[in-house]
Parts: sequence; structure tokens; C-alpha cells
Amino acid sequence: MTHLKFWLAGLLGAGLVRALCTSTRVERIGTQNYEEFRELGSPVLFVFWHGGLLPLVHYHRREGIAVLTSEHRDGEYITQIIKRHGFRTVRGSFTRGGARGLRGLVRAAQSGYDIAITPDGPSGPKGVFKLGSLMAAQIAGLPVVPISVTASSSWRLGSWDRLIIPKAFSTIRLRYHSPRFVERSATRKDLAFMSMKIEDELNASTSMLSPHQNYMTVKGADLKSANDHA
Repeated sequence: MTHLKFWLAGLLGAGLVRALCTSTRVERIGTQNYEEFRELGSPVLFVFWHGGLLPLVHYHRREGIAVLTSEHRDGEYITQIIKRHGFRTVRGSFTRGGARGLRGLVRAAQSGYDIAITPDGPSGPKGVFKLGSLMAAQIAGLPVVPISVTASSSWRLGSWDRLIIPKAFSTIRLRYHSPRFVERSATRKDLAFMSMKIEDELNASTSMLSPHQNYMTVKGADLKSANDHA
């Protein structure tokens, strides 16, 4: 029964993502920062804040990307949704199931998949870059391409990540930042410095919410109406 519940939730959730994003338009900036690697047949590691997940699931569907998803029971919902968009999923995190998740990501990269990780997931703090994703890049030898996500008009879910829910006919801006390369000899101090630089870059390029925006409740969940000027 539990499996059926997750399956149905994934089906409904995937349909909702399509319904929300189909009417939006996308503006991509800096695509050469990952396309050049794809042309060479070399996988990359995408990193982005958890709050930008839904637009990226829609606009990068069926591209041969493996996504790290939480082992927590609630993580099964998002796992089902992204699977229905053509992603491969690797269960684990860098706080729970870290070794298994890391091994799964490395195997996926060796099989030719791009990798996607939310370095502030699975439960925050929001906008804080954890080192695990850079460790994965170091072991697998992958360039790291940060992605920032903004929307011209959206709601923000009242969850820890302030999940972006695009409004109809809004514009989604996806900015692909310059790739970083993690040396095999990099120390933990080196990784911490690089994570701080990427964290600053992503936070600086993500629109901040206005204190005058209004909250409203949709099916018991607090939503924040946002006009993010990308």
C-alpha cells in the first residue's frame, strides 16, 4: 500500500510540475559552460539550491542526468516525480547514507551520466553549501557547474528551502556559471574555500524576496507570492 501511495503521489506531482511549467518561458544564460563538456562526451556535476528544483526538473528532463535524492521516507515523493521526468536517481545524502550515495554518484558518472546535487539539501540550512558535492566531483573527476534559478513571478513554498513554484506565463532564468575543477590533491581546506566561493556566487545571483510580499495558504501549506526580478 505504501508503494502504491508513493507511486500515485509521483504521478500527480509530475503532472503538477508539467502543468505549472508548460506555460512558462525559459531564458538560459551561459549554456556553453556545460554544453562544451557534453560535446566532448564528458559528464559534469551540476549544483544548485534545493529551492530551484522544480523548474530544473522540467527544463532538464530526459537529458541523461542522475540526481542525488534523500533516503528519508519523504524523499520518496520527489524521487518518484523526478523519475517520471526521465532522471536517474541515486538515494543517499552526505549526512545520512553518505558513502552509499557517493558510490552511486561515481558509478553513474562512470556510466556517462551528468550528476545533479543540491548542496544545501536535503534539509538545509537554505543557501549553505555543504562539502559533499565537491568531494563527489573530486573522486569522479567532474567539472562543477553551478546553476542559479530565478523566476519573474512565482510563489515560494513555506518550507525550509522556500521552493520556487512558477506562476503561469512567468519567465524562468537559468544561469549556468563558469565551471570549477577540483584537483585530486585538494585538501578539505581547499574544498571549504571553493564551496564558500560557489555559495557566495549562487546567493548573489538569486533574487532576494521582498519583505512586503504577501503570504497565503494553499491546502494548508504557507506560500509566499514572489516577484523575483531575474
